[in-house]
Amino acid sequence: MSLRARTAIVGVGQTPFTRGTDCSTLELHLRAALEAIEDAGLTPADIDGVMPNELAGTIAEDFILNLGLRDLAFSSTIRTGGASFVSAIQSASLAIAGGVAKNVLLVAGRRGYSAQRVSLTSEGAIPPHPVMRHIDEFERPFGNTVASQWFAQAARRHMHEFGTTSEDFGRIAVAIRGHANRNPRALMYEKPLSLEQHQASAMIADPLRLFDCSLETDGATAIVLSSAERARDARKPPAFVLGLGEGHGDPPTSITQKRDLTRIEGLEIAARRAYAMAGIGPDAIDAAQIYDGFTWIVLASLEALGFCKRGEGRDFVRDGRIALGGALPVNTSGGLLSEGHCSGANLVSEAVRQLRREVEPERQVRDCECVLVTGEGDFHEGAALVLGRDR
Repeated sequence: MSLRARTAIVGVGQTPFTRGTDCSTLELHLRAALEAIEDAGLTPADIDGVMPNELAGTIAEDFILNLGLRDLAFSSTIRTGGASFVSAIQSASLAIAGGVAKNVLLVAGRRGYSAQRVSLTSEGAIPPHPVMRHIDEFERPFGNTVASQWFAQAARRHMHEFGTTSEDFGRIAVAIRGHANRNPRALMYEKPLSLEQHQASAMIADPLRLFDCSLETDGATAIVLSSAERARDARKPPAFVLGLGEGHGDPPTSITQKRDLTRIEGLEIAARRAYAMAGIGPDAIDAAQIYDGFTWIVLASLEALGFCKRGEGRDFVRDGRIALGGALPVNTSGGLLSEGHCSGANLVSEAVRQLRREVEPERQVRDCECVLVTGEGDFHEGAALVLGRDR
């Protein structure tokens, strides 16, 4: 059974991205959820499926209790870190296509600045994930403790093998920041970034500098997924799910143990599956919302997604190709690097808004009909989603 065009995103909701909030994580989730439900033209009583996000620590019962969901038929949680939200859309689509649920609510985000700050691991840090047992036993005792260190090793290997430079990472940061400067929702809306500023920024984990790392923010994003048939009656134009894919690295352990540190193998697999389901290739994509936990992830993802060959990501990001007006605009909201870190859910909401023509004119991708969204989590796990205006 193919899931192509069986479901559609009919509602999106998002809280402001801030550095400091009095809201609990659950309150942020509930605010985003209510906005998404209203955006879909539904009420909480219409929601019969919910997929909480594991990084936030919420559970289905939180939504049953606080939203008054009386007829919940489906709930599930995906545990692949930053790939979880996009993978959850696959599970929700299966539930809808299989007749288990009609309208599924998906929510992600957390108090990533006020509580779960990765840079302050002693203050409410995210609990260790089961897949990190290898890290806990063999690498954390020697100081290899946080994501910036893990991905720095992959970035350095890419530089060694292909001649990629810190300036290439900087071009990604600058292009995405330029998009945030056109997005009033973005935390970095009024803070331009130059390549010179990128190169002068503090070294976090060599070769990753401050502006190579995603933001620590408070905020949440929610979407409502329904069947394609019900989407015809939605309040706003639906974003049809044309292709989905999930993939896992081999071996599924730490980055240092990968056979090839320079490849996001899970995303390569996920992209092949999503393209095959959608019946398209990379050339059909008008914009890409790529999980940008770090600038290197964007560069390596462009290779994994087939937009360029392995080792050619450095050339692809030059000459404005990934900026608005370029051949492939990337992370048109500012992404995790400059809009806000929302476990990748804000990449999905941006894709929907681009397809609806709801964004500010200065950052609307021209003739946007097909958008690719990715998730990357833990140790090169991957998820890919193709959304389109038409079935």
